[in-house]
Amino acid sequence: MKNLNFKKNKKKYLPAGRQGGAAMLISVIFFLFISLAIISGLVLPTVREFKNTAVALNSKQSYFLAESGSEDALYRMLNNLAISANETIILNANEATTTITDIDSSTKQITSLGDVSGYQRKTGLTLSTSAGVAFNYGMQIGNGGLIMSNSATINGNVYVNGDITGSNSAKITGTAIAADRTAEIVDQINDTGTPTNIIQFGNVSGTQDAAQSFTVAVSDTATQVSVYIKKVGTPGNATVRITANSSGKPATSSLTTGTLLASSVTASYGWVNIVLSPNVALSTGTTYWLVIDASVNASNYYIWGANNAQYANGLGKLGQYGTTTWNDTNPSGLDAFFKIYLGGINSTISGMTIGQFGAGDASAHIVNNSTIAGSLYCQVGSGNNKSCDISQGDPAPLNFPISDSQVQLWKDGAVAGGTQTGNINLSGSDTLTIGPKKIVGNLYVSNNGILIISGTLWVTGNIILSNQAQVKLSGSYGSGSGMIVSDGTVSTSNSASFSGSGSSGSYIMMLTTSTSSSAINIANSAGTVILVAPSGTITFSNTAGAKEAIAKTINMSNSATLTYESGLANVNFLSGPSGSWEIQSWKESE
Repeated sequence: MKNLNFKKNKKKYLPAGRQGGAAMLISVIFFLFISLAIISGLVLPTVREFKNTAVALNSKQSYFLAESGSEDALYRMLNNLAISANETIILNANEATTTITDIDSSTKQITSLGDVSGYQRKTGLTLSTSAGVAFNYGMQIGNGGLIMSNSATINGNVYVNGDITGSNSAKITGTAIAADRTAEIVDQINDTGTPTNIIQFGNVSGTQDAAQSFTVAVSDTATQVSVYIKKVGTPGNATVRITANSSGKPATSSLTTGTLLASSVTASYGWVNIVLSPNVALSTGTTYWLVIDASVNASNYYIWGANNAQYANGLGKLGQYGTTTWNDTNPSGLDAFFKIYLGGINSTISGMTIGQFGAGDASAHIVNNSTIAGSLYCQVGSGNNKSCDISQGDPAPLNFPISDSQVQLWKDGAVAGGTQTGNINLSGSDTLTIGPKKIVGNLYVSNNGILIISGTLWVTGNIILSNQAQVKLSGSYGSGSGMIVSDGTVSTSNSASFSGSGSSGSYIMMLTTSTSSSAINIANSAGTVILVAPSGTITFSNTAGAKEAIAKTINMSNSATLTYESGLANVNFLSGPSGSWEIQSWKESE
């Protein structure tokens, strides 16, 4: 027992040195673990932060790469440069893939996927064109009228500010309207020099509307007016009115009205015509007011060109139509640039077959010797298959959908691509891709030569296409349309043809500013083309065809055929005033 007790006591009472060494060892180990825990607590978050930073950097780089892809695609589209539905750009060995999708004829979606070290970000742009040119009729014709003969056919509706004359089985399958012709003689005009002042309106309520008083030299019927105007932003359509005078201000009711189409006004000054309805008789010795009645928007409004006291028979005012609140311009005494057209002649439809399968109306003051499938609206008629329905008044003249200021912007777009002096002559195996470009000279394409349009062309001379010549749009246009402007005459013959980009809704517009009776001559086939000669004559012959035609006068003969397509009601030109792509929305997508 003593031995056992001794052992217990021996165990309990260890030498002091040995007890201290054990404690120190335990302390060191404890301190080591504590240190490791502290170091781990400090290092691991730092490592995680470095990793997070790397991830964030790669993600941000991927985002900016995706944005670069979108911007590259948008730049190409705005400048009519070549671009396919799927494109890849490489920056610092990393890729951005863009996909362009047509939502409809006027809307596109650009999706761009950026990829940096496996980290991906995606952005999306929705684009749309500004208001396109609306071709609502297969043919729209001015005072010169429409002449058809020898089985010439229009598959579509026709609107003419003049006569429609047919012979030898001439046919319009849709509705034919012959409005009373507007006068070509200006009774009152103020357009001295360039505008030295402005009448700004539509931006605030106090200057919502603008007005100009005038008197006429002869008593006659007012048929149309013209104003020299430009716009800021995108204002809406405005109503143009002629009112009586009330104590030196516009009266609160209208004598006649017309529509100022916002799409016909550009950011630069230009003359815009407005047809009036109904035609109203104006008398000499009486003061009248020309009023532009607009809505109010601080960012979207109109500017009317003006000078100071240059028109002796009136003055300008600012105010609000329908009220008596009208004030002087600033400075006072300004006169707006305007034209008042007086006179007009009742129009006639004669010798025509109009409509088919019970549909297709005819409307004119006089209709003679015609067969009408639908309703016949006229005041005087003889030799027709049915009697006149006199319940409707004469149709009013219709404005052309393209204004002078729009044409000028298209020209400006061509000039932006540079100027080439000298004739261009393509023949045989020659192929030329060109545009935008101003060509000072003539353009000849013949004998299977191919001209590819990559941007707006402005040809100062004549355009002659013959012997299976081809004019077509670059594939970069997609569903958009392009154009050629000529200051001379245009002639096509012997199966020369036009074609769009290959996508649905793509057309070429051939426009000439020529006043010639031979402004555009189309013989044999023409293809996917819109023909415009607002001041001249278009002639179709020998099975020639087109999709749309606008001119002062149109002649069709020898089985020439125009077939209207419904997509022409909203054609988007990807350069100039009617079409540049605009960003409607942006978002980052999953």
